[in-house]
Amino acid sequence: MNEYRNLRSLFVMGLAVVGMTLSACGGGGEGPPKPPPPAPAEYADKHMPDGYWNNPEILEQGKAIYTGVQNIDVNCASCHGKNGKPVKAGARDFRRTEQMELYSDSVWFWRVNEGVKGTKMKPWKSKLSEDEIWKVIAFEATFGLKGKEYDVATKKWVAAGASGSAPAAEAPAGDAAH
Repeated sequence: MNEYRNLRSLFVMGLAVVGMTLSACGGGGEGPPKPPPPAPAEYADKHMPDGYWNNPEILEQGKAIYTGVQNIDVNCASCHGKNGKPVKAGARDFRRTEQMELYSDSVWFWRVNEGVKGTKMKPWKSKLSEDEIWKVIAFEATFGLKGKEYDVATKKWVAAGASGSAPAAEAPAGDAAH
């Protein structure tokens, strides 16, 4: 009888460990997409600089920041993965288009700049300039929003070039003034 209880206890503990592991890792997904809270007033009017979405030069610079090549103190890939697939529990999966489309460019900027309360996502405003944050966001968007850009007028993600912002060819070289 004792042997049966021990086996049953071991089985229940094993199920609990598997359950906790799956929930910590997202259980194969993050569940149904949930809209984020809106950006606070001080961030609501911040938008991607014209010509940054899908601009190869900007994306390369954003990738260097994202992967820690530019600054060893900043390595988004250490949590979010080099291809946008999280490597740490709780990190946002940037490949999930349906989730990514729920975030405006202003919300993304706010989250990167200020961090996300109740998560391990810390604020990066002390390590990155505003321009560097926009470059990282442009690069991150390539995982789940490739070929799209955020249209401020319609508050939706649209095909690149359809938002009325400057085409990628007109993007400023180097850092843009804000």
